[in-house]
Amino acid sequence: MKRDCLLPAILIACCLAGVPVGSLLAAPPWQKVALFKRLEADPEKTYPLTDQQGPWMIMAATFSGDEAELQARELIYELRSRYKLAAYTHQVDFDYAAGTQGRGLDQYGGPARLKYARGNHLREIGVLVGDYPSVDSPEAQRVLERLKYAQPDCLNLEKRAKAGKRENRSLAALRLAQQVVQEYAGSKNKLKGPMGHAFITTNPLMPEEYFSSRGLDKLVLEMNEQVQYSLLDCPGPYTCRVATFTGNAVIDPKLVEAVERGKQMPSRLEQAALKAHQLTVALRSKGYEAYEFHDRYASIVTVGSFASLGTPLGNGTIKTDPRLQAVIETFAADVRAVPGEAAPRVENIKDLAHIPFDIQPMPIEVPRRPIGADYDVPIFSMR
Repeated sequence: MKRDCLLPAILIACCLAGVPVGSLLAAPPWQKVALFKRLEADPEKTYPLTDQQGPWMIMAATFSGDEAELQARELIYELRSRYKLAAYTHQVDFDYAAGTQGRGLDQYGGPARLKYARGNHLREIGVLVGDYPSVDSPEAQRVLERLKYAQPDCLNLEKRAKAGKRENRSLAALRLAQQVVQEYAGSKNKLKGPMGHAFITTNPLMPEEYFSSRGLDKLVLEMNEQVQYSLLDCPGPYTCRVATFTGNAVIDPKLVEAVERGKQMPSRLEQAALKAHQLTVALRSKGYEAYEFHDRYASIVTVGSFASLGTPLGNGTIKTDPRLQAVIETFAADVRAVPGEAAPRVENIKDLAHIPFDIQPMPIEVPRRPIGADYDVPIFSMR
């Protein structure tokens, strides 16, 4: 079939199969592949996980040891051929050469270091089942329940022992002990199979921003789209919030829809946005790296772009980045401890262009535009 005839043929096939054409064209990459690619099951293949398998997966089992890859491949084949599930492998290597900190001190007065008895390096191979667009996908929940009670032959201890094969599941001995206790106690969990601890997780190969930045909905993105000094353009992962202006919260769905169509924002929220913009411009005129950000509840102004909050210390605290500390001290209000009063008294709230700063500036994480919007599916439909 010629290339230029391929798409019409696919669309016709979708119509005959009852697949909405519009949903196909808007589908994310992993769904497009799943529609037309026959589920392959080859016992000699491992089917490594990629970022094309969807953002949410089910962790079915993990393996470690000399024969971990072999047993993982057996499970992959059985899940694909017998259970008709798209299963993949993902390998993670851990380096324990430096050991881990234990209690007490060593002979030199430093923190005691514990060494691992089974060597300095550990390789774990996970078997994941996908490909799900959201954490609460009905299909993901159905498959998860199915996996918890499944009894694949490659995870049957008796069958493996008769075949002279080792058991390579991580924590297999602990799982077996738990099962014995549950059977003795009459727990309903005794009916679960060797994958009874399966759980839904994120695809580890997808960018972190796909999950962490999805909180910015369409309305918030539009509110910040034409902003000259938008916080969304701040290059660093951290900044310092120096001013907060609250307004009427836009939470009514009908009002949100109206605002998205171009209706004017509520007056108090509009005034908050105006103050934030005026203060940002005033700070920029003074040479500060200032940004503004607006959401349904408030508008904020921040100063600075920082790669980190500071340097971790040995006692578990963080030594604040000197540049960040300077911003906090510059814009913080003057406070004075008063004998007999539990809280310090605020002496002077600083301002610029007659617009006040917050009493106590706070470092915050910079919000990001969600790259997950490219897939055109909701990640957290529960929100």
